[in-house]
Amino acid sequence: MATIRAFIAIHLPLDVKAALGNVARELEGRAPRGAVRWVKPEQIHLTLRFLGDTDTAKLPAVQAAMDAAGAANAPFEMRLQGIGCFPNMKRPRVLWVGLAGHEERLLSLVAGLEGGLAPLGWEPEGKPFRAHLTLGRVKDERAAQGVDWSAVVPPLVVPVGALHLIESQLRYDGPIYTIRHSSELTKDSK
Repeated sequence: MATIRAFIAIHLPLDVKAALGNVARELEGRAPRGAVRWVKPEQIHLTLRFLGDTDTAKLPAVQAAMDAAGAANAPFEMRLQGIGCFPNMKRPRVLWVGLAGHEERLLSLVAGLEGGLAPLGWEPEGKPFRAHLTLGRVKDERAAQGVDWSAVVPPLVVPVGALHLIESQLRYDGPIYTIRHSSELTKDSK
């Protein structure tokens, strides 16, 4: 059985990626060297669903589920909003920038996607979906404690107009992402 490591995501405009890179560099300057593995700005995206190792025979059905979710939702916009950490600021494991505006539309899109994927073997995740753009993952928890993770995040617009099925090939110097399928959001918003 041939498999690919895959996820479904929303792409970000170049100005948003550049702004996120600036925020990450500011935070990186405060953290002890090597405490955080920073995401390259060009690879930051909004993950809607991580699929993991996926049988390539299931890809047409995954693409059909994506197309259905796209057809049931109209394009919309969100904006960058603030820094956060999972699980919290005192014990950060993941550093991220949040998204605000039209959260209900994003949740509707994710629910439609989850509904289409469940019959294919991807049960809905057991936690509520929280829109975030990962800036970095903490490698040394002790070194990361006590760092001031606050930063000004410009409220740039993030258009949500298409879903992308992305293959992720893990490499020593970072993942390589390849788009395997795109589904436009096409529902008439009138």
